[in-house]
Amino acid sequence: MKKLLVLLLATTMLFTVGCSSKNDTNVTNEVAQNEETTETESPLDALDLDYSTGLSDNGHYSNVKASDFVEMVEYMNISIPSEVHMITEEIVQLNIDSIIANFVTTSEVMDREVVDGDTVNIDYVGSVDGVEFEGGSTGGNGAEVTIGVTSFIDDFLAQLIGHTPGESFDIEVTFPENYGAEELSGKDAVFAITLNSIIETVTPELTDAFVSENLATEFKSNTVEEFRTFVADELKANAIEVYIQNYLSNEFVVTSVPEDVLTYQQTIMQNYYKMSAAQYNMTLDEYLISYVGYETIEALTEASQEEIARTSQYALIVQGVAEDANLVVTEENLKAYFVKFTGEEDYSRFEELYGISYLKKSVLQEIVLDFLVSNAILEQ
Repeated sequence: MKKLLVLLLATTMLFTVGCSSKNDTNVTNEVAQNEETTETESPLDALDLDYSTGLSDNGHYSNVKASDFVEMVEYMNISIPSEVHMITEEIVQLNIDSIIANFVTTSEVMDREVVDGDTVNIDYVGSVDGVEFEGGSTGGNGAEVTIGVTSFIDDFLAQLIGHTPGESFDIEVTFPENYGAEELSGKDAVFAITLNSIIETVTPELTDAFVSENLATEFKSNTVEEFRTFVADELKANAIEVYIQNYLSNEFVVTSVPEDVLTYQQTIMQNYYKMSAAQYNMTLDEYLISYVGYETIEALTEASQEEIARTSQYALIVQGVAEDANLVVTEENLKAYFVKFTGEEDYSRFEELYGISYLKKSVLQEIVLDFLVSNAILEQ
């Protein structure tokens, strides 16, 4: 449950900003959010974060009428250029290859000679004039290198060609004059090699059986044809959504942003990082320094003012469309949203943690986008 709470928050932030994840053509980002969760204790339980203060019961900003701050433009029948929504077979295949890459396995080969391009596992001990030098040994831990790809001095890796796993042998190299370590520059060296194995990657064949066994749940497919159709449809949907999000950001004019809206979006951003830190069992400052590059949340907030303003403007535009089109979040909408992202209709735990206003704001983002997509015109 807790992991998904963070995913829900991240998803909402992305819907609000109207960018980031929807620009990714890899459809695995969408299905990654629909995973099983458990009711386990975690550091997130100790957090007491406020999400619904500043929002009305309908998920709008409190005491804010978006039309007072947004110059509305035509949003019905948005025209989607053909080059946006017509997904090529090449793009579909690239995404399929990316998904299948998650199922690639490796095997150790011991019964053939090494050839150019092989990935091998080796141990080595280097010496100059019979004396081992610092940093010239694997210490028996093995190292995976790819001939013709991995960078080594001289023709080190090329000398592995023709040898068979299990062999021990010496190779001779000469360090370059400008090697960087004065004691080794220009010196002849001998490396005692043990060739442990050849590493071969095995990419599974995309068959109906593979799809049914490995992809049925996440990609709602049982055959290769269904899988390709699913990927193509998701890419098309993502491309259309990105175009519409950009349309909203570029065509609508926000004359000003209420201070309460900026403050709310700033709080939501800070909450996101607090939850992320808790997931890593780190203090907020530790997390920010290690993963974000800022020493304090205040420093991050200051540096994020432009993004916060942009996020606030987009959120006002979305609320403006909802107001003008009389779009409201119903109980059915809430249930459908949580079925999509959690697989269950019951959202009581989320309501307890976030408040119903925040949940409605999250769902409203998707309702508006779905409404605009359903009314868009696809150019041929």
